[in-house]
Amino acid sequence: KKNKNGSSYRIAISFFLLCVSILLLTNGKLSALAGVYTIAFLSVMALFGIGNILLKIKRKNLPRPEKSSWLSLLLAISAVIIALVGNVILNPAYLGVFMGYFIPAILLVMIMLNRTLILKIILQIIKYFLTPVQAFLKKSNNGILQLINKINSQEFVYFTKDDDVEALNMVMLYIKRNEHTKKIKVVSAFEKGVKATDQFVSDLDVIDREYPAIKIEYIQLEDSFGPDLINRLSKEWGIPVNFMFIGSPGNHFPYKIEQLGGVRLII
Repeated sequence: KKNKNGSSYRIAISFFLLCVSILLLTNGKLSALAGVYTIAFLSVMALFGIGNILLKIKRKNLPRPEKSSWLSLLLAISAVIIALVGNVILNPAYLGVFMGYFIPAILLVMIMLNRTLILKIILQIIKYFLTPVQAFLKKSNNGILQLINKINSQEFVYFTKDDDVEALNMVMLYIKRNEHTKKIKVVSAFEKGVKATDQFVSDLDVIDREYPAIKIEYIQLEDSFGPDLINRLSKEWGIPVNFMFIGSPGNHFPYKIEQLGGVRLII
């Protein structure tokens, strides 16, 4: 949520409170603060290495400006792990402080990813225990159902021109497994006089039949794909930019991902 000036103030306030809590837990000792941040930093560095390995295995053909060899990657990960273990052995108490923040953060992520399922479980519990209280039960039931419907009614947008049926299927699988929605707009931006190929339209029709629980709306536009189009469609449709996706761009893609204002990449 942003204020009238476009600032995400809740993020800044939350980060400030988080920093203050760490300061209080460590009694303001710089060595303890440094130890906690060291463990956090080394953990992130290890995840970067693991992510690089996954890219090499799963998306080895994805274009990128720099590539690392397996030897250098494994050496880097090993060095980071050794440094991480060394810091934990030297100061076990710092690990406890770190885990005190890490575990709640992971739990929060899991809750957000499964919030619809959790709400349904809560609904069943309410029905089981509060059957005698009919008025309260009915109100709670309607409120939770409305919240579930609100979550599932959020539309998503996927920009593409000529993906084949395999690529389209990967997109739908990702959305089905990771997002809570029943609607998606597939958008193609073409130059004037250009239209989608019959093969693409046919592939999209196959995908539409394959996923009957998700309504697919195909839209062709005479426009140039870029930040301006993304922002305009976001305002017209009331869909946040971070609910819009693109596939893996090629070497001749004219924009950097960060220039697209928060559009997510499905690779």
